[in-house]
Formats: sequence, structure tokens, C-alpha cells
Amino acid sequence: MALLLVNFSLPAAEQRFVQDRFAIGFWWPPHTSENLEDRYREIAEANFTVVIGTAGTTAEQQLKLCEKFGLRAIVRSDLAVDKLPESEVCWGYMLADEPNAAAFPQLAKRAEEIRQQRSGRFGYVNLFPNYASAGQLGNPTYDEHVAKFVEIVKPEVLSMDHYPAMRPDRDTRESYCANLETMRKYSLKAGIPFWNYFYSMPFNDRLDPTEAQIRWQINASLAYGAKGVLYFCYWTPGKGAKGAGEFPKGGAIITAEGLKTRHYEEARRINAELKNLGPTLMQLTSTGAYRVNTGKEPAIGLTNSPIRNLSRVGSDPHSEFIVGTFRHKDGRRAVLLVNHNHSFTAWPTVEFDAPLESVSELNKVTGREMPVVDDSPELNGLQLSFGAAEARLFLLP
Repeated sequence: MALLLVNFSLPAAEQRFVQDRFAIGFWWPPHTSENLEDRYREIAEANFTVVIGTAGTTAEQQLKLCEKFGLRAIVRSDLAVDKLPESEVCWGYMLADEPNAAAFPQLAKRAEEIRQQRSGRFGYVNLFPNYASAGQLGNPTYDEHVAKFVEIVKPEVLSMDHYPAMRPDRDTRESYCANLETMRKYSLKAGIPFWNYFYSMPFNDRLDPTEAQIRWQINASLAYGAKGVLYFCYWTPGKGAKGAGEFPKGGAIITAEGLKTRHYEEARRINAELKNLGPTLMQLTSTGAYRVNTGKEPAIGLTNSPIRNLSRVGSDPHSEFIVGTFRHKDGRRAVLLVNHNHSFTAWPTVEFDAPLESVSELNKVTGREMPVVDDSPELNGLQLSFGAAEARLFLLP
């Protein structure tokens, strides 16, 4: 009997996007067609890892520039899914920014088409912040909005934008942390990472942030388990751009004329640390996020963390911290301490629940673990110094 061999041509198996590095990105890429190689070199030199959106060139050319400078990209393209550009550096394709819930079914359909025809990539959607109205959301509450989005669209990444007021007369950082907690909740439930936009330029009633205020927004996100932080904006929206009327001061990382502002060097410094911490951050799963004040029975707030107590040193004022707790992929515990104050330093005495010789700190300059160093060895206990809005990451058995 002859054996008949039939070669069936089967479609490639669907593979969902898996984030392979910490995302450091931004809104509003270079809006120019001039000197694009130099522009993308600037992006890489500022230690960004991903470019979101397409401007000044085609998506195909943008991907080539990202390939050249070691960047990843989420490109904007309105082509049919089977015509979307492909590249090993292409993470996915922009679908929508701040959609109403009525758009979720259509976004789900487009996202599924991308999974089927562009395996390993995803359709990127950025959600409203929690201060959006019910009419903007299309849902009665923000929690329900995020829950419905996850249920219907089944995203590979959760993303939102939230710009807390940090003014002498108004501080809405509580709402920012509440938004991060919602993202943390649903990203853990779905087993996907979350990213968020923060602001790095003045607009409307938001003042031009200091470097410490930029650090606070980023470090608070890390404490809640974010796997990506996104600057708003990189290139300053100029006259004639949609929504440009919100930005009469200018002042993004790059001006509308293509000049670097002080935020460029700030971003370069901060992002260098993020890139060094990134490989470890990607191995951490959030187990909790807490707010602790050294003057308000901190040991109670620290019950579920690897820190037994935080106390002030001598006559120092009491300090407030955001405490992010995590489980490392290798089974160890981790804790990120963030100085909640973006105007003053903090210098607490810290008591871990493990012998100090078994605790290590991740060095932000090298990305390597190192022994914990007492910043005030002449005082009793372990003292750790924190600059304004500074974060420090510790690993414990």
C-alpha cells in the first residue's frame, strides 16, 4: 500500500505579546521630517526604550530608525491588519487613546485580528484617568470601566494617563495613587503588565514639574508595580497640532522647534537609573502598596511588608513613604521605599524583618545587588538617606 503524504499549510499559532524589557516611553514623538537619524539618536541617548506613535515619517521608516538605535516601537497605522508593517522591534500598533466604553467591542475585534495576523504583537489602547467623567468613560465608575475593558478587549498591556496637580495650593497625588492601585489590581487579575503616562511639561493648570516631581510620579508608579512609565510629552505640540492650544508655554523634553529643554537631561539621568533597575523590576510581582508616616504608628502600616519599622532620626521632621512590596521570580521578597515628599529629604531609621547581612540593595548606577550601607553608622540602628522623591529597592530572603 502506498503511503500518501499530504502537506497541509496551517496558519501560524497565535502568540500573545510578551514584554521583554522595562518600557520607558513617551507621548508625541519627533514631529519633524528633518534630521530624523539625529532625532532618534537623541531619544536613545536619553535612555528611552520605546517610541509610541508615528510622526514625521512613515511607520516603516520609523521602525528602521528604531532598529538602528536599539529602540522598540508601537507605531500608528490605519492600514488593514494584513498590511501593517512588521519588524523585530515592533511591539505593536496604536488603536486608541482614551476610548469611551462604547468603542470596546470594535477595539476587541481589531486587537484579535492583530493577534491572529501579527503574532507576538498587540493592539495598544491607552485609557482615561480616574478623574474622567462618567460620560467620558461610558461607565458609571472608573473601576467598572477598567474591569469592562479587560473583560472585553483582553489587552496584553494595561495603560492609562494621569497627571496629578502638584501646586502650592493644590495636591491631587492621592488620586494618582488610587489610579495606580486600580491598574495594579486589574493587571494582577489579568496577569498582564501595566504602564502609565505622567506629565513632564506645563499645561492647563499643571505647573512645569521639577526633576523631583517627575521622579515622584515615576517612583510612585514603580511602587505600585508598573512595568512601564511614559512621559507626556517628548516633543512639544506646536501650533496647528490637535490639542496644541493646551500648551502655550511649551516646555516638553524637546521644544516644537527641536531644541532640548532642561527636561532632556533630567529624563536622561532618571531613565539611566530605570534601565539599570529594569531587568530586576521585570522579575517582580506586586504583593502590595502602602502609605506610611513615621509619626503615625508606622509599624501597623508595615504589617504585610518586609520592614518592621520606620522611625525618624533625632529631631528630624516625620517622613512619609510609599512602600511597594513584591515577590521576585526567584522566590525572594523585595521592597521599594519611596520618599513621598518631593521637596525635602528623608533620613529614617529602618528595621527589616531579616538580618541585615541577608538584605541587599539594587544599585541604580550599576544595576547590581550590593550590601546595604548604613548612611549614619555613628547612630544606633540602620539609617538610610532619601533625596526628595527618591526610591530605593531592597531584596530579602
